[in-house]
Amino acid sequence: MITRYTRPEMGRIWSDENKFRCWLDVELAATATLADAGLVPKAAAKAMAARADFNLTRIQAIEAEVKHDVIAFTTAVAEKIADPSVSRWLHYGLTSNDVVDTAQALQVKAASDLIATDLRRLREALKKRAFEFQHTPMIGRTHGVHAEPITFGLKLSNWYSEVTRHSERFRRAAEEMRVGKCSGAVGTFAHLEPEYEEQICERLGLKPVAVSSQVIQRDRHAHYLMTLAGIASTLDKIATEIRHLQRTEVREAEEFFSEKQKGSSAMPHKRNPVACEQISGLARIVRANAQTALENVALWHERDISHSSAERVILPDSTILADYLLHRTATLIETLLVYPKRMLANLESTGGLVYSGQLLLDLAEAGMSREDAYTLVQGHAMHAWKDGRNFRQLVSKDKRITGRISQRKLDRAFSLQRQLRNVDKIFARVFETGAQVSGRRSQAKKGRRK
Repeated sequence: MITRYTRPEMGRIWSDENKFRCWLDVELAATATLADAGLVPKAAAKAMAARADFNLTRIQAIEAEVKHDVIAFTTAVAEKIADPSVSRWLHYGLTSNDVVDTAQALQVKAASDLIATDLRRLREALKKRAFEFQHTPMIGRTHGVHAEPITFGLKLSNWYSEVTRHSERFRRAAEEMRVGKCSGAVGTFAHLEPEYEEQICERLGLKPVAVSSQVIQRDRHAHYLMTLAGIASTLDKIATEIRHLQRTEVREAEEFFSEKQKGSSAMPHKRNPVACEQISGLARIVRANAQTALENVALWHERDISHSSAERVILPDSTILADYLLHRTATLIETLLVYPKRMLANLESTGGLVYSGQLLLDLAEAGMSREDAYTLVQGHAMHAWKDGRNFRQLVSKDKRITGRISQRKLDRAFSLQRQLRNVDKIFARVFETGAQVSGRRSQAKKGRRK
């Protein structure tokens, strides 16, 4: 298990102490349910609820001898109960994975609650900063090369929208994992009735699976871990973008650098994107764990334990890392240093080259064939690119262009405001409710009909 990055709440969920505590919760829920059904003496169930406990060191000592964790657990709990007439009803009608899989669902549920909170925090941070920079112009890049103007708020809104989708995917994946089973060694309810499973799960805040073998089928776990991998990939995407923006040649944004922070042992001037690089690096582990989860789906017949050892690593590590990475990314966004003047300077650094697409359209609208317009505009663009000339000045001196487009229209072709006129509409789509957006579209349609 990754412990270096564990926050206290998430680390506690995956501790051995809490794992066995969840096992005990399942055992006691089963005993109480069977007592209500008349299969277990109510006095024994009451005594068990009062006395059942365990000592972690004792479980570990017994497991070292018997080589079976559930037997070690039940033996240690029986010792605490200390009355054979009571302890004989412990684990009654259950098999190991009735306890292990159902208890694991409790751990995943608790971990998922923390991750859901982390996702909300990141969304709020992205939304706040998106509105802060809604109209802060910068250059949009495709293939790493200047393309057309955007705003930094649009970049943040894109991330917000992506995280919102992940939040919904994660909610569904976590809900699929909120299930338990008490159907026995091969899933046939040979020793208990399905109704008892339903009641045991209800006591634990879980739902019963419709059908199982000895284990809950691992497609659920694979989907859950793939969802975490998707989240990690988006965090990697955000971190990678900020790393690019922090490059010395760009320097449009950078992660917070504290007063006493050091960037290099050899170069005192360095301000390295260490948080972003850490996010990108750890995201790779979460993605790799998803591959292991996919391989856990195929088990022999009604059960083998090839998945078990892997899950003891990938479930704690992936949820711990998702929690950590979301926390780290939210902090990154909340404290991100943004340089609007540098953004504008970079946008303007190519002398208007980034408006070539609009000029192409305006020439076509003025009657020039698209092919001729493209050749003409590209010729000036390549001249400006290679010789460091001002694209707008070159265009303004070409009578083939000025003969078709007035000075007013030419100014408009190079208008930043024209390029960014729909930013507010995009923000409305991203941040307003569906009903508001739908209502606005209806009004637009009515206006067109008039």
